[in-house]
Amino acid sequence: MISVPDTGTAELTGRLALVTGAGRGIGAAVVAALAGRGARVLATDLDAGAVSKLAAEYADDRVVARALDVTDSAAVDALVADAEATLGPLDIAVNVAGILRSSPAVDLTDDDWAATFAVNTHGVFHVSRAVARRMTARGRGSVVTVASNAAGVPRAGMAAYAASKAATAMFTKCLGLEVAAHGVRCNTVCPGSTLTDMQRGMWESSGVDVAAAQRSVIDGDLAAHRTGIPLGRIADPTDIAEAVAFLASDRARHITMHDLYVDGGATLRA
Repeated sequence: MISVPDTGTAELTGRLALVTGAGRGIGAAVVAALAGRGARVLATDLDAGAVSKLAAEYADDRVVARALDVTDSAAVDALVADAEATLGPLDIAVNVAGILRSSPAVDLTDDDWAATFAVNTHGVFHVSRAVARRMTARGRGSVVTVASNAAGVPRAGMAAYAASKAATAMFTKCLGLEVAAHGVRCNTVCPGSTLTDMQRGMWESSGVDVAAAQRSVIDGDLAAHRTGIPLGRIADPTDIAEAVAFLASDRARHITMHDLYVDGGATLRA
C-alpha cells in the first residue's frame, strides 16, 4: 500500500471521490491520499485487476474498484450514474488516466496522435462532463485534473502528449468558469518528472541506465533545450497526490481554474 504523510485530519470524511487511472503510480497515490483523509473512493482503471488489487489493500470498503475505459463516453456516463445510485453523490472527481506516446512530431503516426488525445483529453472531457452535470445540480463539488508541466513548456519528442495535456488544462479552466456559480471548483495539477511506470518506461525504451537517466533529468539537458530540476530530486507520486488532496479539500475552497505546478521548479514559472 502506498503511504502518505499523516495530516492528522479526516477532512474528507463523508465524501465520495472518483479517481481514474487509479491502478498504479499517481492514481494509486491519489486514492491513498483521499482515503487517508476519510473519503470513500471509487477507484477506476482500464486494468480491472490493478484496481481490484488496490482495493483489497483496504480492510473495509473504503475503496471500491471498477473497470473503466475513459475513452468510452457511454461507459463513463453509466459508471457515474451507477456510482451515484449505489454509493451516493460524488463530491470529488480526479482525472489521472493518461498515456504517453513519444516521438518526433514529424514521425508521429495518426494512431499515436489519436490514442493520446482519446485518453488524455477526450477521457477527461467524458468524466468531467458526467460529474459536473450532477455536481452543479447539487451546488457543490471539486474536479481535479492531473495534466503535466509539458502543457506549458515545449518538449522535444512529446508533441502529442504536451498538446493533449495543454488542451486538457484549458478545457478544465473553461469548465471551471462555467460551473463556478454553481459552487463547483475545477483545477489542474501539473507534475514534472515523477517516478512512475510511465517515466521508467521512457527511460527503459531508450536503452539508458535508469540511474543515469534520473541524474540527467535532475541536471537538465542543454542539447534537448530542457532545464533541470532546481530542487534536485524527481517527484514521488505522493508529492502529486498531496497537491490533489489539497485542491479537493475545503482548504482550497476559494481556488478554481488554477494550474498548480508540482515539478521542483523545473519550468521556472514566475
